[in-house]
Amino acid sequence: MDRRPLGRSELVIEPLVLGGNVFGWTVDEKQGFEILDAFVEAGFTAIDTAEGYPNWVPGNPPGMSETIIGKWMKERGNRADVHIFTKVNSANKPGGLKADAVKQGFEESLKRLQTDYVDLYFSHWPDPEASHEETLGAMDTLVRSGRVRVIGASNYTAEMVRDAQETAVIKSLQRYEVLQPRFNLYDRAEFDALRDTVLENEIGTIVYYSLASGFLTGKYRSKADFGQSPRGGGVERYLDAKGEKILAALDKVAANNDATPAEVSLAWLVAQPGVSAPIASATSVEQVKSLAKGVRLKLSDEDLQTLTEAGK
Repeated sequence: MDRRPLGRSELVIEPLVLGGNVFGWTVDEKQGFEILDAFVEAGFTAIDTAEGYPNWVPGNPPGMSETIIGKWMKERGNRADVHIFTKVNSANKPGGLKADAVKQGFEESLKRLQTDYVDLYFSHWPDPEASHEETLGAMDTLVRSGRVRVIGASNYTAEMVRDAQETAVIKSLQRYEVLQPRFNLYDRAEFDALRDTVLENEIGTIVYYSLASGFLTGKYRSKADFGQSPRGGGVERYLDAKGEKILAALDKVAANNDATPAEVSLAWLVAQPGVSAPIASATSVEQVKSLAKGVRLKLSDEDLQTLTEAGK
């Protein structure tokens, strides 16, 4: 399996990042440990979380996802064997990406993760109240202290990225080496707008919503398929003519490759120029095995073209 560098940084990972957004939401601590064990056993190392996961669940204490991952690393004694990605400005806290908020958010994340460093630290959402210089300055201090290895930005536009990189050069600060935009067979506009910037500047990209909230698994073909799924509401917007066309293409390519629609969706992502790795969540060990199969699946040029055309 090919290992991929993240931008110009020292981080090199396999082309799959485990999404930690489900820990503390649809996955409890015991299940979380089983999923994390299976992910590492399958040969992967990169785990993505955030201070705000899953704070949308009523009554949850802050950072449940980080807490579960931290307990797992402590119990397994494997911190040096995994790459931990987390984010600041994701929990609707005051301060956004101001220097003090970055510093405080980072310290709180470290406590929950029970570690003394983070491999990749993201600005989760842009903050119009904080300048790039202030945010990058705070991030730069964390990197120079040895407690953050690499920094990244999530949900930034191409213009924001270019402005931030220019600020980093002018002020001699760490630059964003990795971006985290939304990208999948259906949702392409955000990454398509970033692709030239990513390729020209050698920036790593790990993409989220890889399976479009589960729509690209093929499990949801109509509203009747939602049942009691907590993710059903997020899938409804994909049930249109474009979505149907994509599902038809996925069914065809999946049949050609003895694979599932989800596996084919991930294989298509891994093959896209500029994509370092997709982020995908799992709620069972079986799903982890399927994710691993998907990112290792090599599709033919014809299959790739069929999928690309379907989502245009």
